Amino acid sequence: MKKIFVLISYLVIFALSVTAYQAKLSSPIAEDKGHLLPVALKSIASGTTDQELQQLVKTAGKNDDKLSIAGMQHSQGGQTLYPDAIMVDMKPYNKILSFNPGQKTITVQSGATWDDIQKYINPYHLALKVTQSQNIFTVGGSLSVNVHGRDIRHHALIETVQSFRLLTAEGSILQVSRQENQELFTSVIGGYGLFGIILDVTLELTDDKLYQYETKEVNYREYDSYFTKEVLANDQVKMHLARISVAPVSFLTDMYLTNYLLAPDQTRLEDYDSLKRDSIIALPKFFLGLARINDSGKNTFWNVQRTYTMKTDGKLISRNNSMRSDSTFMDYDHASKTETLQEYFVPVNEFADYIDDLRSMLEKEKDFNLLNITVRYVEKNEEAVMSYAKEDMFALVMLINQGTSKKAVKETEAFIQKMIDLTLAHQGSYYLPYYSYPSSLQLREAYPRTEEFFKLKQKYDPEERFMNLFYKEYQE
Repeated sequence: MKKIFVLISYLVIFALSVTAYQAKLSSPIAEDKGHLLPVALKSIASGTTDQELQQLVKTAGKNDDKLSIAGMQHSQGGQTLYPDAIMVDMKPYNKILSFNPGQKTITVQSGATWDDIQKYINPYHLALKVTQSQNIFTVGGSLSVNVHGRDIRHHALIETVQSFRLLTAEGSILQVSRQENQELFTSVIGGYGLFGIILDVTLELTDDKLYQYETKEVNYREYDSYFTKEVLANDQVKMHLARISVAPVSFLTDMYLTNYLLAPDQTRLEDYDSLKRDSIIALPKFFLGLARINDSGKNTFWNVQRTYTMKTDGKLISRNNSMRSDSTFMDYDHASKTETLQEYFVPVNEFADYIDDLRSMLEKEKDFNLLNITVRYVEKNEEAVMSYAKEDMFALVMLINQGTSKKAVKETEAFIQKMIDLTLAHQGSYYLPYYSYPSSLQLREAYPRTEEFFKLKQKYDPEERFMNLFYKEYQE
């Protein structure tokens, strides 16, 4: 009798496990890298050909299913996802379609990563014009958020796009450029997957060059003047990156920076053009871990960062290698905390005053765990409908350690809204890919063409076939 009871128990457990597994398959959970907003999907689908993706869209239309588009899912906050939608995973759609070294152009499917492109073009001594500092993202995802990087001569990604093909809500394929379907060109780039599926993209490339690091320490009050006179006005400086201290010992006062100067001897490029991967990951992970814990850890992390950067002065690096950090040292797994990003844009001439006001605000918020601020430059570009650079701006990218409980998320949201109000008061704006902490009013102040954007969405997708939480949250 006991053996029969045990056997029945095992059968019950097995049946429950199978049921749970089938439920998981039928309603998979997707989430972004911050793990704050898991979304239950209807299913996950993909395609490797135009015909497969077209059929997917047409079938969704017949069944009145919503579609959400995903690449590497690094757009934090789950804005590109939607409950009970079919998530279209674009990663398998990743071929290099054509390459013209003479014209310095390449056409790739949108699921290809920047790493895929770099590996393909590096033997031809060509490089990307614009991408993030990391190369792990898909091209389609990067277009959908209109990324920018550390290059101070090429700015928003939209500048480097010649054309792309778009699979619309009706299942038709359109050629999109500044000459054809121009309205879609400026709304799809930076459009967060709301207008259709970007199929393939033709991008402009540039020459791979050998750069020489130049490092310097400055006070935040000197930074805008130094940047304008010594960096932007110097044609030999091609890239630039700065960090401002969040360590208590020098909180929002001390800065160090790296300029990437054109190396005097370009014949040495071949000595440095083998594509690298990040190394010695354990050490930066260790010091970043200390910074999460207390003020002493933040002081140590800042000193290590600054000291290491200063030691790179005079060293050489290829352009491609300067644009391919995989940043795995920032991977973070904690039971009750996560790490999120915020990015604020402020006019160059507002930088010092903005930092003073930001410091005053942050010093009163002792529980706000700010780990790092990176500063980049973005030139004015209003070509995309949802453009963030209304004038020449410094972009401040903030890494924040926060709790995952409902209470912690609400507290973070309230404080971030205060920081956004401060940014707006300094004629700034903020970057859209991160959590939907900003209010609807803040969105419309930072992005004056928001209503135009939503009307274009209704024009090109009146059935709202392509849906995400960003649109649900802010469309009124």
